[in-house]
Order: sequence, then C-alpha cells, then structure tokens
Amino acid sequence: MPDSVLDKLPALFATVLLGWAAARFGWLTDGRPGAAGAPAGADPARVLSAAAQYLFIPALLFRAMARLDFEHMPWRVLMAFYGPLLVMVLGVYAVQRWRLHRGEGMAVSTGTAAVPATRAVTAGFGNSVQVGVPVIAALYGDAGLAMHVAIVSLHALILLTLLTVLAEMELARVRMRRASGGGSIGATVRATVRATLIHPVVLPVLAGLTWNLVGWPLPRALDEWLQLLGSAVAPLCLLLIGLSLGRQSLHGTLRGVASVGLLKMLLLPTLVLLTGHFVFRLEPLALSVVVMAGALPPGSNALIFAQRYRTLETETAAATLLCTLAFAVTAPLWALVVARI
Repeated sequence: MPDSVLDKLPALFATVLLGWAAARFGWLTDGRPGAAGAPAGADPARVLSAAAQYLFIPALLFRAMARLDFEHMPWRVLMAFYGPLLVMVLGVYAVQRWRLHRGEGMAVSTGTAAVPATRAVTAGFGNSVQVGVPVIAALYGDAGLAMHVAIVSLHALILLTLLTVLAEMELARVRMRRASGGGSIGATVRATVRATLIHPVVLPVLAGLTWNLVGWPLPRALDEWLQLLGSAVAPLCLLLIGLSLGRQSLHGTLRGVASVGLLKMLLLPTLVLLTGHFVFRLEPLALSVVVMAGALPPGSNALIFAQRYRTLETETAAATLLCTLAFAVTAPLWALVVARI
C-alpha cells in the first residue's frame, strides 16, 4: 500500500471513530449517552443525514453534471468499468428482490421494499474519492488519475440515480396495492412519479444535465458555492457511519457484511478484469485503473441511501468500515494480479 494512501486511511477511521464516540457519549443529544431515549425529531443521525441528502449531495451532483465534458470522456474505459458494474448491481437487486418476495409475498411493506436497492448500492458503490483518488494517484500517476476522475464523474450519477428509481418503483408497488384496497391508483401513480423525479438525487442530476446541454457556463460565484457545499459530503458521511455503529448492535449483520464484501471486493473487480482484458482489450494502464476502481470498498454514500429509506443502516455502515479495513490487504493483491497480466 503506497504511503500516500496509508496517510489518508487514519483520517478516515478517526472521523468514523469521532461519530461513534458522539453517539456513545451523547455529545449530539444534550449529553445523554446513546440516542435511544431521545425524541425521534432530535436524532442527530437523522438530522445530519437529512442535511447530506437535501443540501450537500444535491450540490455535489449538480456541479458534477453541469461541468461534465462529454466530448473528452474515455468511453472504452468507462464501458469496461460500468458494463460489469451494472450487470452485477442489477443481478444483486434481482436476487434480493426475489428473496424478499419469496419470503414475504404480498406482505412486503414500505419498510422492506427498499432492501434490494439498498443491498445493491452497497455492493456496487465504491469509495472512489476518499480512497480511490489517493490510491490511483499513488500507483498510476497523473495519466491513471485522469481516467479515474472520468469514472468518478459518472459514479454517483449512474448508480444513485438508477437505484433510487428502482427503490421508488418498489415503493410504488406497495402503495398501489394499498390503493387498490380503497384509494385511487391514478393518484398513487402520480405521487410515485413525482417522488421519483422531485428527489434529492434525481432532480439535481436532471437539472445539471439540462444546464450542461444548454451550454451555460457555471458563474464563478455559483461554482464556488456548490464546491463548498459538496466538500461537506465526505466528512459528514464518515461521521454518519460512526453514529450508526455507535447507536446499534452489529448482531445479525455480519452475514450481510460478508456478502457485500465478497461481491464488492472480489466479484466486481474480477468481472471488470475479465471484461476489460478480453472484451475491450484495454492497455495495461487503463486495465489497472478500472480493476482497482472496481476493488474499492463501499462508499459512504451507500449509508445515506440506506438512511433515506430507513433500512439496513447498521449493516451498510459496518460493511463500509470493515471493507475499508480489508482494502489495506486486498489492494496490493489486485495491483499484483493486474501487473502480471
């Protein structure tokens, strides 16, 4: 593991530990240890999660979409990465949805409807900035970093938008079943479409894309403001991981964490390696970048997704933390595998 990466990891874990301590010692709940006795509206994790969802992440997504340079994107590299990634994510979603409906049948509720999408986003969404940028820069220099930045520019836009739509569609089916028992199905459909489009992930992506296609430049003051808001996403998400771990027991989550780890850090980079080498015939540098991007641990945005739908929060937080620890071992192994091809 390069020294520049090792310098970054302690800061990530220290921020998670700070969130854990805040939850355990009640620093954000008037000094009362734990949040179990606090009113629902005073839950600090919910407040911080809402701030990330409705203020900081939309600013990050809008700015990324508005500034995207479609003309100079390395499309072969992107297809070699996103092709197998989307296949795996949709496969995880399909399997999880089948298991959910097989186990619960018509009893699927709004509380469990987003489980398939949440597991899929945790298994697919990598920590491409906080961990990925220093890893790629240290291992492959400026040329590799340029390819990685292209991957990063589409990462949240593609995965969060796709899985948000899938989660909202699943919630819509639950609402429609309820509506068929006495409500208006038409009203339910309209409400679902509205909830999918006017969404803190989908709406800024669409708005940023429109801004980009029209050809408007971002005014300097607006760009600085959006960049300032977006810079809060990383530390806020890391704090939320610690808060979630400090408030909940890990009992019953380790099986899910192990599954996510195998999918994210073993299956995905293997699929990317095979696709990049045998299908797109990438040169060694490009192949190394996409494989390492596929091998990254889950990103903290997956926890924001889980908290929005209030499902699998502790499992997602634990998977993010434990897989990041494991990455210190798996990253050098993947780098050696690709170097020998």
